[in-house]
Amino acid sequence: MGTILLIEDDESVNRGIAFTLEKEGYQVYACKTLREAEALFAEHEPDMLICDINLPDGNGLDFMKRVRESGDTYMLCLTANDTESDFVMGYGAGADDYVAKPFSLAVLSMKIQAYFQRKEKAGKSGKELRSGNLRMNIEEMRVFREGKEIFLTRNEWKLLSFLMQHPGQILSKNQILEQLFDVDGEFVDENTVAVNIRRLREKVEPDTAKPEYIKNIRGLGYIWGKEIVRK
Repeated sequence: MGTILLIEDDESVNRGIAFTLEKEGYQVYACKTLREAEALFAEHEPDMLICDINLPDGNGLDFMKRVRESGDTYMLCLTANDTESDFVMGYGAGADDYVAKPFSLAVLSMKIQAYFQRKEKAGKSGKELRSGNLRMNIEEMRVFREGKEIFLTRNEWKLLSFLMQHPGQILSKNQILEQLFDVDGEFVDENTVAVNIRRLREKVEPDTAKPEYIKNIRGLGYIWGKEIVRK
């Protein structure tokens, strides 16, 4: 099973989540403050972060931003705020999923189980991704559309790979910038993601006016809209 860092300042909620997940076989490192979380994260490098937003010593979103900058840990927000703007801020901080309080422990458990099942399946699969009429060979860094190879720039390749390896997940502009364009210290402006999305769509979409693969989720980011099959 996987390792999970849980940050939740409500003692009863913290204990309830930790007990449920440990019973299901996960290794849970539970804490109530960001200070504790920093130390636990550095020591254990968990597979997943479950983070409350309003904490005694700071904002969970700030911690999530730092975690996202350091890697691709799966992050799930817990919050009593369920407005659209709160969702936007959560995804902007790098969250992969969002659970608004009050929530069902059974639903939370199912979300976590689904993630680790996808991760296990991906680990056992090969290095080829297929979606619709697209085929990506990760090891050879080659992409084919309807059997014909298409040639991508470095950024287009990184963007396509990132999207196809996170199907069904909303990826914010900040996530894409941090993961793909900002890591090498390159200068980027606010139009970088939109420009690269447009160029990539021109190469992979049958109709750029009605994208099938790279869909825009208004105010949140982009999502890969077709099923991915790993070979």
